[in-house]
Amino acid sequence: MPPAAGGSVLPEGAPTAKPATGSGMWEDAFRRLRRNPAAIAGAVIVGLFVLVAILAPLLAPYGGNDLPGRTEITPTSIPGPGDIDGYPLGLDRFGGDVLSKLIWGARASLIIGVVSTALGLLGGMLLGVIAGGLGGWVDSVIMRFVDILLSVPNLLLAVSIAALMGQSSMAIMIAIGVSQVPIFARLLRSSMISQRSADYILSAQTLGLSRRTITMSHLLPNSTGPLIVQATLTLATAVIDAAALSFLGLGGGLPQTAEWGRMLTYAQAELAVAPQLAFLPGICIAITALGFTLLGESLREALDPKTRRK
Repeated sequence: MPPAAGGSVLPEGAPTAKPATGSGMWEDAFRRLRRNPAAIAGAVIVGLFVLVAILAPLLAPYGGNDLPGRTEITPTSIPGPGDIDGYPLGLDRFGGDVLSKLIWGARASLIIGVVSTALGLLGGMLLGVIAGGLGGWVDSVIMRFVDILLSVPNLLLAVSIAALMGQSSMAIMIAIGVSQVPIFARLLRSSMISQRSADYILSAQTLGLSRRTITMSHLLPNSTGPLIVQATLTLATAVIDAAALSFLGLGGGLPQTAEWGRMLTYAQAELAVAPQLAFLPGICIAITALGFTLLGESLREALDPKTRRK
């Protein structure tokens, strides 16, 4: 029977201590998020936003383009909240139900935000994987192209692309997505470069694995954490950018289309008589962006190696 530490002898049959097997990175991050009030608040806001967007047909009293109160509108008066039964938040200048438009606007903003972020993420990952995996002159060429895109402000680049493509929701999605590509590309490339000297990469090289196998099976899966955090934060920016492009008239569609940015556009002329038409969609945009920001920042802190063990 071998002596235990300190010269003592372990009794025969006594259970031996098992080595600590620390929880995975994502499990640990989730546990930290559950204890973070900011993360909980952000998750609640985002959850409500997604729920309203999904259940819009059931929650909205009228369709997004319906004008049930058009006979109630006069040149000098727009019924506000509580002025007419059946319209709790009043009517807009076209006679549409404001509550219904806010609910349908959540769906439009969610679709634009998710699709544009997905496009930016996919494009950025493609460039980042090629640059970080191949290196050399390929890395230099791609990064110089990314630097050119980064030199142009995101919103200005998105406005330019949307204006060239024409006024439509798809143009806004592509424009916002392209403006996000350089952010994801540089982030993934930096993450992959920082992983190159890790022990598991050196072990894979020693075993003779090909560069493609090492990049796709080892480097890429272990470099996506920062991308997930950035995608969450980018969703907040995408919602704001979508509203801004619609406000500038680049979203296409009918004037009465339910979209928060478009609602802001046509509320400018009515600020004196119906200021709520601008305040309500503005508040929705701000709260939604706040929710994604709180959740993204909390996720970043939870995944940060400097704070993960605290």
